[in-house]
Amino acid sequence: MSEGKEDNVVGRCIGEATPSYIEFVSKKMPKVGEYVLIDFDNNKVLGLITTLVRGSTAIPRDIFDPTTVERIKAIEGDEFYIKGIVRILGDVETFEIPRTPPPPGTIIWRADDKTLKKVFTMGETGIRIGTLISHPKVPVEIDVNRMVSRHLAILAITGAGKSNTVAVIVDRLLKLGGCVLIFDMHSEYSLAKFPHGDINIIPTKINPADLSFSEFKTLLNIPPKAFIQERYFRKAYDEVHNLRKKGNLTGSFLKALREILEGYSENEDFKADKKSIVAVLNKLDDLERKYEQILKDEAGRLINAISLGKANIIDLGSVDEDLADVIVSHVLRDLLSQRKIHKRNGNGFPYPVFAVIEEAHILAPADRDTLSKYWITRIAREGRKFGVGLCLVSQRPKIIDSNALSQANNMIILRLVEPGDQRHVQAASETLSEDLVQHLASLNVGEAILLGMMTRVPALVKIDKFEGSVIGRDINIVKEWKGKKVAEETELKELNKEVDDLYGKDW
Repeated sequence: MSEGKEDNVVGRCIGEATPSYIEFVSKKMPKVGEYVLIDFDNNKVLGLITTLVRGSTAIPRDIFDPTTVERIKAIEGDEFYIKGIVRILGDVETFEIPRTPPPPGTIIWRADDKTLKKVFTMGETGIRIGTLISHPKVPVEIDVNRMVSRHLAILAITGAGKSNTVAVIVDRLLKLGGCVLIFDMHSEYSLAKFPHGDINIIPTKINPADLSFSEFKTLLNIPPKAFIQERYFRKAYDEVHNLRKKGNLTGSFLKALREILEGYSENEDFKADKKSIVAVLNKLDDLERKYEQILKDEAGRLINAISLGKANIIDLGSVDEDLADVIVSHVLRDLLSQRKIHKRNGNGFPYPVFAVIEEAHILAPADRDTLSKYWITRIAREGRKFGVGLCLVSQRPKIIDSNALSQANNMIILRLVEPGDQRHVQAASETLSEDLVQHLASLNVGEAILLGMMTRVPALVKIDKFEGSVIGRDINIVKEWKGKKVAEETELKELNKEVDDLYGKDW
């Protein structure tokens, strides 16, 4: 703290202070989001300016005539007062909230870069995410251990910088040799280039025998109230698995299912239910045709293709939402199970994984149950004990399941304008206070609020620009139109030239 230097004085405490918030007056205009230091009762406390007001005692709000304002201003000049509110973040050493408020008149100092660098540096477990908006020379790091074990949500409106933020985090994790798994809903990462690691495209091939009954039921589109269809399919599903366990399954899994269901349809004992059995057979026909490129008996386990030190991509851009739901559910279920086995006896999946789930509002919606939602919420509760971390990414936070979102103890919130989104996120977060919510609509592209256990105190950050390339960014529509027009004109000129050369210019 640069005490004695008038330039570093922000202002002085006024009125009634609490251990959490203080009001102050200032002679010079500070900035919202600026960090300050307050020294009192043997405490050196860090604070954040959350609110600022500039006003004039000579020009109160109950004046309704602009001419009157003009006359007063001509007499009084540009005299005004500055008032603000500081949110207490904690002691700069222990980060504990003080038990007593500062006395009125206490000096509020502008925080120096040296102190802030100490606060926002995480050591060997940290990765850089950006710089403080109010202190551009201060880098901000997040703690990887706490981010992965306590999960993360990246939320923003479209175009605010989500893809850039994800790419920066993934690249920095690769630099540490980490294992990242991206469920890529829009094929944004299949051609990505990360400066600190390669991508590993995992083919979306699943052995039907590895699908759970619920996953099969979703792909077959058996309605919730179709109890007879469900009963006969479950019976056939169990029979095929019993054959497989005994080593008596000679053909493909789907073929065995079909043969058993056909046997049911011809069985006089099941004559009353034949219509339902035939309906399941028809759905099995549709499934085989629809997903013939996905369901392969020779396919291995998807998680066996995950590589350490690479950005592992499961490209879901070409599949429908039902299949995307099944694939995400299937992988998360298997991953958690195998990590539990590894924790128990050293077998199973050998290292922690950070799973990035794009379009989380589709896979874990608030208004309906999905297979993915079950496993997302389960991993959110249990994953930290077994080294499975989640990153939920969405531009529609208000329609994400609140249980899943509340389990993300870390958040990177870029610009959010819609009040419903803001309220939903605030309700799901223990650390997003009302004063920080007010900043969400005014953040610029690439600016974010960082909250949670991965950072010692809340931070308003300018996210670094990703140094590689991801194809998920907005296209230049006008450029593409112009490029197409120029290409067509060039093609026409070349064609005319060929005709002239062949027949002469006077043809």
